Amino acid sequence: MNSLPEHSFQPFEAEIARRGYAAVCGVDEVGRGPLAGDVYAAAVILPEGWIPPGLNDSKQLTEKRRDALFESITAGAVAYRVASANLEEIARLNILGAALLAMRRAVEGLPSPAAFALVDGNRAPPLAIPCQTVVKGDALCASIAAASVLAKVSRDRTMLELDALYPQYGFARHKGYGTKAHYIALKEYGASPVHRLGFNLTKE
Repeated sequence: MNSLPEHSFQPFEAEIARRGYAAVCGVDEVGRGPLAGDVYAAAVILPEGWIPPGLNDSKQLTEKRRDALFESITAGAVAYRVASANLEEIARLNILGAALLAMRRAVEGLPSPAAFALVDGNRAPPLAIPCQTVVKGDALCASIAAASVLAKVSRDRTMLELDALYPQYGFARHKGYGTKAHYIALKEYGASPVHRLGFNLTKE
């Protein structure tokens, strides 16, 4: 029998529900650090008391495990939405502003609206519903962890598509982050149309 490691989450959602909020969503973003590609965010409402087996902060999971959880979460969630902010918005708003925009789009795009949002980190987007930030929320809060998985897998899949268009940069391997190989490719080929203007694309 294959058993999945169980991660211990704190009962943020239950505590918020006891305050009278019927639907609580977790919100997280991914992709603030890369040199290329859009920034992504997701919002997820999990059924009361349900934690997908093996769920954890997406950074602590293998790609295979994230992909399996993506299918489990999208099949079992009460509601979810993945959203993004594009290169022009990153350049115009800065990366933090673009990440907050992606998070707001994810929450507002939920097919079944949330009454309260739990947001990873210490900055929350402007929302029409009450919210609470949770530092290291992707490791502490199940719905935020679920959102981190959806955002991470969605962005990684987009970077694989961009790798097919611009194979010289190695997006499939590093997903746009500033690895040594990525900087070498930038020095050789220059920036592509999907690299972020205003980011330091050279490394001495």
